[in-house]
Amino acid sequence: MKKILLLCFITGLFSYQLFSQKLSDTYIKEQIAIYKSELRGPYKDIRWFCKDGSVRQPKDPCPAEIGPGVQHARYKDAVEAIGKKNHVFLGQILAYTTNQEFWDSQNQNSRLKQYQLEKYLRSVDDGWILQKGQYYRGAVQAEDEEAWGVDFYKWLLTGDTSITKNFFLIRQSLKDIPHKGDDNLAQLMRSQSKVLSDIYPQFMDLRVKIHGQPEFSDIEKVQQFKIKNSAKLTAALNLKFDELVTTMVNYYKPIDIGSLVQKTALLKNTPIGNSIKEYALKNGAETNAATLVLETSKLILEIRKAVLIEKRAMARIQLLDASLKLEEIIFKNASIWQPKTINELLDKTYYLAMATAGAGYIELWEWNEVEPNLRLNMLVEKMYLADLTSKLERARSVVEWSSSMVKATYENVVETYTAFEPKSYGFIDDKIRSSIALHLGKAVGDLGDIIATESSLTNKVLSISNQSSIRGLNPGYAFGELVVIDGSSEGVEVSPDKIYIFQKPPSDLKPVGGIATVAEGNLVSHVQLLARNLGIPNAALSDDNLQNLKKFNGQKVFYAVSNKGNVILKLEKDMTIEEKGLFTKKERNETKIAVPVEEIRLNENNILNMRNVGASDSGKICGPKAANLGQLKRMFPDKVVEGLVIPFGIFKSHMDQQMPDQNMSYWKFLTNMFAEAAKMRTSKIDENTVEKYQLKQLEILSAAIKKMPLQASFIAQMEKEFQLVLGKKLGEIPVFLRSDTNMEDLKDFSGAGLNLTLFNVVTKDKILQGIKDVWASPYTERSFKWRQKYLLNPENVFPSILVIPSVDVDYSGVLITTGINSGNSKDLTIAFSRGAGGAVDGQSAESYELRVDGKTQLIAPAREPLFNGLPITGGTIKKMATFENAILNEQNITEIKELAINVRQKMAKEVNAEYKGAYDVELGFKDNKLWLFQIRPFVENKKALSSGYLESITPKIDKNKEVLLLKKI
Repeated sequence: MKKILLLCFITGLFSYQLFSQKLSDTYIKEQIAIYKSELRGPYKDIRWFCKDGSVRQPKDPCPAEIGPGVQHARYKDAVEAIGKKNHVFLGQILAYTTNQEFWDSQNQNSRLKQYQLEKYLRSVDDGWILQKGQYYRGAVQAEDEEAWGVDFYKWLLTGDTSITKNFFLIRQSLKDIPHKGDDNLAQLMRSQSKVLSDIYPQFMDLRVKIHGQPEFSDIEKVQQFKIKNSAKLTAALNLKFDELVTTMVNYYKPIDIGSLVQKTALLKNTPIGNSIKEYALKNGAETNAATLVLETSKLILEIRKAVLIEKRAMARIQLLDASLKLEEIIFKNASIWQPKTINELLDKTYYLAMATAGAGYIELWEWNEVEPNLRLNMLVEKMYLADLTSKLERARSVVEWSSSMVKATYENVVETYTAFEPKSYGFIDDKIRSSIALHLGKAVGDLGDIIATESSLTNKVLSISNQSSIRGLNPGYAFGELVVIDGSSEGVEVSPDKIYIFQKPPSDLKPVGGIATVAEGNLVSHVQLLARNLGIPNAALSDDNLQNLKKFNGQKVFYAVSNKGNVILKLEKDMTIEEKGLFTKKERNETKIAVPVEEIRLNENNILNMRNVGASDSGKICGPKAANLGQLKRMFPDKVVEGLVIPFGIFKSHMDQQMPDQNMSYWKFLTNMFAEAAKMRTSKIDENTVEKYQLKQLEILSAAIKKMPLQASFIAQMEKEFQLVLGKKLGEIPVFLRSDTNMEDLKDFSGAGLNLTLFNVVTKDKILQGIKDVWASPYTERSFKWRQKYLLNPENVFPSILVIPSVDVDYSGVLITTGINSGNSKDLTIAFSRGAGGAVDGQSAESYELRVDGKTQLIAPAREPLFNGLPITGGTIKKMATFENAILNEQNITEIKELAINVRQKMAKEVNAEYKGAYDVELGFKDNKLWLFQIRPFVENKKALSSGYLESITPKIDKNKEVLLLKKI
């Protein structure tokens, strides 16, 4: 009996541990290895599931009086535990899942995406967790899965919300969820070629061809490869080659265009039904690739619009299935269409971009923004180089937005799975390569090469291909080791003497020599502004460029971005004498800046009403955030919240207190550290050792400040002023605590985003603790490293704190009162993201250039699937975003333009400042009301912009040069 009780206890304890805490990635990885080797994979047994909810043995089907049931496997207990604790669902059986569970709307539709990802993994890894379980008879019934799929889409497509907000995801899912019996031959072809190259590396070149530029002639190339290597191929490899050839033959069979009419029978005699019929009659026997791409692109876009108008679920399914067939037609014919002239290449680019919109890779409103600029007037015989370049930039944008749509949709699931299954990382690349955007990217690359030749604006990036997709963002130059990071950059330790290629830069990037990114975020994020301010070369590039650069990982390189955005990346051995001379010790020292402390007033120990400070107080009693926001409050009283300012003096008086266990004050501990570091340098101790010492001391200091006792008089004053100025008791309303140091917004140093801002803090205890946390933030490793590298006197940094009530804005962002892209000081640049804290933290923001001629150009749409909400209870909550509508409306943009005029006119007048440059303004909208949160000078690196070397590599472009469009290519 005791043994039984002990066994029950152990079993119960195991179950409790299994189901009560999140399971490690290592555990999931181990389970996957087990499932791969077991005959039942992730399943434990098979049962009948009856309509009344009962579950019966495999040989005991549901009786007639209950009604027909479905038979399928049950998941193993560990599989269910992984699902419950980690929201990771392995071996999903659709018939075992409710519609709501599978759609999983509260978790970014994670279960549906996981189903798609697992289908990919099975195709590239011999069944993945079902390597042996795929032969477990009866585990999954194909006919039941297909019937479930039809019911699921009928449920999902009833009503407009899902299809309007999730067009791309739903259309993509139709490729993977059984609902009519078609196979995704394109993905199967890529998967089979990948498996072959993994097993037989000599096949890699052909695999790259099949993945990057697939065409009918590849079939013969595969057959010839098999013959040439026959002596080395095993029977198993021969079989895999035969399977690949069979798939390719089936894939390249002509699509029966006429069958589209029968397969959209529910649309008969409707406008879209008539369009499909007309298309089929006109193109059923068409063999010209250009004509097919052109006509099919028109129809696929028309179908997308019709899906939103059509209300019947089954009719929507038919339209979406037809859309997928049309995408296949375009995909197959795009590589066959070989333009002979620039005119024809522009035409191909236009229609492929149109098809990209029709297939959902960009939103309809985004297409409407770029379409007028991409459309070609066929009567025009020549074009100015500037106008041709504009078309290239717009087309390149469509390629970038398409890739970012795929990433934004699937990256959350891919990141989760990559932690325990690295092969998952290839899923996003597979999705992009199976899209029309692949061929659009090729056409844009060809156009870029032509324009580069015409303008002499040519990149020189090692020996990689398709360099026209690389474009400089910030001018500058650097020398150091090249580090290529293919995957998540979070947690990566960076070095100031290295050059990094990121998929997406970390939001808390520490100093680096240079950067280039696939996902650039936006032009006005803190990372981008720091790079621009400090002359760090920064460029955007494509996924393919990143992959091609991996072979140079670890090598010393010279990297430069010119003032016009052309990029040079060369190996150390290829550097010129002039380029080597750029990196002398003397020039590097000249870049450092001194923090002015001559007029600082540390005797101000009273909490201040923000209304009583202005721009003239910046660097004296508080930092520029509080000083400038106080100034804005006077200039725009109805657009700025009330606020409190905790000046430098209060921080200094707390730092003069005795530091525990040190027999000195906090301030003395800090100054001693800098004095000791100076001695170490005098003694010729290497800089790395000095830095390690400083960082260790700062870690001790930072931890101590966070535990520092606050003076009773300060707390009492805080409670009094909080209620007096903000109208509520301390702890009754949420506030932002913004670090505001004297090192920010200097003439030649921005310091943007280096120190702590606490969002939406409510309780008294958390606000008081937050004050100490903000005081400690200048002594973090990241903040110190940026200061140490660029400031002559980083010890003279004093934090003040700006306390303002939270505004739960609908969207927020940044206005720069100059054209960052255009270079025209009269233009405006804006970037907005949904929710609070938008654009500045590196999100993929909705960005525009508002031109002086009145035109508004979309630079990039937002592609962040989550955004911050600020509940009244404090903290932040993540809300889900969709992209079917623009963030900003016309009224918002008009208000921003008016604000910019006022800022330009009033700041100099009100402040009486000599500053004539641009401003960086943080703002947001709540119920279409504009709120201002910060204004600061927009600091650019004058050294980089005026560098003689950068000027020498910047070609002089004749924008008025005329290019003949009938010119042969």
